[in-house]
Amino acid sequence: MNILQELGAEHSKAQALKIAAYACASKKNFRELMKCFLSDDYRIAQRAAWSVSWAARQQPGMIVPYIKELVAQMQRKDVHNAVVRNSVRILEAIEIPEEFHGEVMNVCFAFIESPATPVAVKAFALTTLFNLSKKYPDIRAELKLVIEERWDMETAAFRSRGRKILKAIE
Repeated sequence: MNILQELGAEHSKAQALKIAAYACASKKNFRELMKCFLSDDYRIAQRAAWSVSWAARQQPGMIVPYIKELVAQMQRKDVHNAVVRNSVRILEAIEIPEEFHGEVMNVCFAFIESPATPVAVKAFALTTLFNLSKKYPDIRAELKLVIEERWDMETAAFRSRGRKILKAIE
């Protein structure tokens, strides 16, 4: 399979899952998918993002060598929202290497504090911060404060995720 060609051919859940399964078959295939995800081609990176998310959940060990790039992707302003959303989605589901904890916390707090951040990104950022709060209990107070401050201005999805996190913190 040529992942680049497949990404250009069709954009559907079935296609994303097919590409993810192929990428999980070998490190070489996963590297090919990550090359597309990290591409400067807006559309290719967008379409690869969903497959990377599925692949990382199936084989979390495959994404570990690319954590630095993943953290960088979620901070870019020149990429499709899907790239940022799936980057944060992956981070909420994996064990983040310690060297990236500070940077990830800063970015996730910035996401949930910004009214312009899409709701799915905020939800994944909330969970990522909650997961990191298990290792860094000092951030729980700040996380609680931000959720409470944003409460009236946010969507039902944010409040639902926030409610679960507040309950778990207390």
